[in-house]
Order: sequence, then structure tokens, then C-alpha cells
Amino acid sequence: MLTIHRVRAIRRVVDRPESEPVGPDRPDPDRPEEAGYAVVVSGDRFAAVGPYDELFAEYGARARVREWDGVLTPGRYEPDGAALLEAAYHPDPREADVLGSEPVTGEALAALDLTEARWGGSARRGLQRLMATGTTALTGPFHRPVVRTAVERSGLQELARRTPRALVAGGAANFAVFAEDGSCLATALHGRLVFRRR
Repeated sequence: MLTIHRVRAIRRVVDRPESEPVGPDRPDPDRPEEAGYAVVVSGDRFAAVGPYDELFAEYGARARVREWDGVLTPGRYEPDGAALLEAAYHPDPREADVLGSEPVTGEALAALDLTEARWGGSARRGLQRLMATGTTALTGPFHRPVVRTAVERSGLQELARRTPRALVAGGAANFAVFAEDGSCLATALHGRLVFRRR
């Protein structure tokens, strides 16, 4: 099934190397495109990126259209992924009365004496928090097997370091949509929405 994601603007590239030149024939990729751009997703890949009117003319008869009031980008990169998932416990909502809702770290974490099962649940909840911020890539390595498994199953891209990521036809459909205030409206991994703000 094809999906057209219509947005106010797109940002084709994030984390561009400082050495990459910008000029009249090479526009700054960190600036959003003109209003009216969109992407077409087919399965787990981008089928096309361009002006909405052109994409709708070509794909509209066979595509579902999703509209977002924001800027679509390749998504956030989280350099502290390992620390967030292996040096912090993300409480289960049923534990809120005792532990609160924020990540538990330091001495309070050491006092919990967590089982591997609880670490696995914590990692899944931590990953959900990251996806709700538009994160599509993060840094490991992850030493706890249950955390590593949770990351692999999540679909988040594990990167050794910050690298350029782009919206290109044929590329993996990993992206996020951000509102004007910078909050995340939606996150997609491999073409599938994994977070949508209600």
C-alpha cells in the first residue's frame, strides 16, 4: 500500500558534515523545502520525494494520504542511547506510586536490584519515549542482551556515530514530523508509524 505524507515542508538531510559545501547550485539541506512538499512511502521505502501536487497526480489514485501540520525530516539521532537504556530504569506505569514516572538513575537505580525481565520492560518503555521525541537512530553498543534485543526489535537504526541521513527515493522510510514548537507529531520506522501524537 502506498501512502503520501503531506506536510508543510520537508528537510531532506540531517546531520550534514560541516565540510560539505553549500551554494547556489547546492542549497543548504538544513533549510526546509518550500511549502507543499511530500513523500510517498511504499512498504518500508520512500518511493518519491517532491512537490505534493506532482506526487498526488502520479500516485494519488492508488495511495492513502496522511496530512501533518509540520516539517518532515529523517528524524532525531540519540547519541546517548546506551546510557538512556542501560543506565536508567523506565518505570512501568503500575510502579508510578512508588517510583514516579521519570527514569530512575544513580543510587536509586542500584537499590532496585532489577531482574533481566524488568530491564527488558524498561528498555521497551525507554524506546517508546525515544520514538515519541522523533528518534529514528541511536548509538550503542548495548551490553545487556535483553536491551539489545529490544533495540533490534524496535526498528531504530543503531549507529556508531552521528552520520548524515537523507530523505531519498529508494531510501529506508525512517522519518519524523515535527510541529512548529519542535514537538514530535509522528515517527515512522521502515514505513510504519510507531508514534502518533493524539
